[in-house]
Amino acid sequence: MPVDRLSSTFAALADPTRRAILARLAQGETSVAELAAPFSISPPAVTKHLKVLQRAGLITQGRQAQWRPCKLEAAPLQEAASFIEQYRQFWEQSFDRLDSYLQELQKQEQDKKAVRKKKTNP
Repeated sequence: MPVDRLSSTFAALADPTRRAILARLAQGETSVAELAAPFSISPPAVTKHLKVLQRAGLITQGRQAQWRPCKLEAAPLQEAASFIEQYRQFWEQSFDRLDSYLQELQKQEQDKKAVRKKKTNP
């Protein structure tokens, strides 16, 4: 069963180790050994993470003699960001409505206090 690209991207991003690998690759291409260095996991585990990222189209791995540099491919991240952007707008509109509602409640409360104050201080 084929998985759509956006689902693959989000599945790959679900793991903190893979996100850390992508963050490192955002600084420039590097070797698998350099990517594995900060993690306390086995080299085969790092390779598995890299394969998930490759299948999602988030990285490519080249070959230069004995060196196999990994490189970030940002296009799937842009697609994910575009998808999420729709929901950011939704939440901003929701927060704007909530802010308006809270301001109205505060105004009502101030009006009530003013009425009580007038009644106690004629």
